[in-house]
Amino acid sequence: MDKRTLGTSGLAVSALGLGCMGMSQSYGPNPGDRHEMIALIRAAVERGVTFFDTAEVYGPFVNEELVGEALEPFRGEVVIATKFGFAFDGDGRQTGLSSRPEHIEQVAEACLRRLRVDAIDLFYQHRVDPDVPIEDVAGAVGELIRAGKVKHFGLSEASAQTIRRAHAVQPVTALQSEYSLWTRGPEAEILPTLAELGIGFVPFSPLGKGFLTGAIDQNTTFTSADIRAGIPRFTEENRKANQALVDLLATIAAARGATSAQIALAWLLARQPWIVPIPGTRRVDRLAENLGAADILLTPADLAEIERATAQIEVAGERYPEHMERMTGL
Repeated sequence: MDKRTLGTSGLAVSALGLGCMGMSQSYGPNPGDRHEMIALIRAAVERGVTFFDTAEVYGPFVNEELVGEALEPFRGEVVIATKFGFAFDGDGRQTGLSSRPEHIEQVAEACLRRLRVDAIDLFYQHRVDPDVPIEDVAGAVGELIRAGKVKHFGLSEASAQTIRRAHAVQPVTALQSEYSLWTRGPEAEILPTLAELGIGFVPFSPLGKGFLTGAIDQNTTFTSADIRAGIPRFTEENRKANQALVDLLATIAAARGATSAQIALAWLLARQPWIVPIPGTRRVDRLAENLGAADILLTPADLAEIERATAQIEVAGERYPEHMERMTGL
């Protein structure tokens, strides 16, 4: 698979990465066989993926352990991104945000152990903490970089102003935020800011939490263990309204001999050469399908057609419940 460089940082990764969160949480009952998930991660490496995304809060903690075990044989060959920014009680339950410098250092040490690495390749602040100046956060990660424990600094779901303030203290290598054909908020301010500052962009949920694949419709049901059960955009009424976008993708995909997921990912890859989507999956066949998007080159005419068609479609429903949305874009 072709490589891409995240901004001007020099951090080269595969054009498509693998988001590993769903292997431990959020999308219904968790897979029972840890060995299958390890095999899936290693299958991604065999297919050319060199960029893997995890976080301490996924599980919590168990996803980092899974990724660390799976990728231990490939140390030095792959890039692992993880995240800090949450507090936990003694039982491992998330209790809120925390990006105090001393906490960041503690998290880094724990992440190194769980990931089985000597340095964290890319260390994101998972969500901006309104109680800690971003300059203090950037400075704390800068100290870890100088100590050789972290290689690159990243932010997630941060505003353009926050990105600028952080970057002035410690260069930001990448921003990770939600971006897809049905979540286009970053286009107004975020993408121009990243282009100006030379920062890479890592879209999470590039397939709209599965909706853009066409595998979900108004009749789909979600268990209480599935995060989508509580997301406004995934109510039955909104899924019915949003079907128009899925139908559009299916039409374009059929004309190209591709799948809807592949067109959605190819669209992101065509936006900028420093964009690296991280679709997640638990299945090898879906992995192969997603990676096939890297071989699809959308022409300017294709992109113009998509733009014209999507401009006529209004996405129904907020992407997060209000309490989750409050933690984004600070």
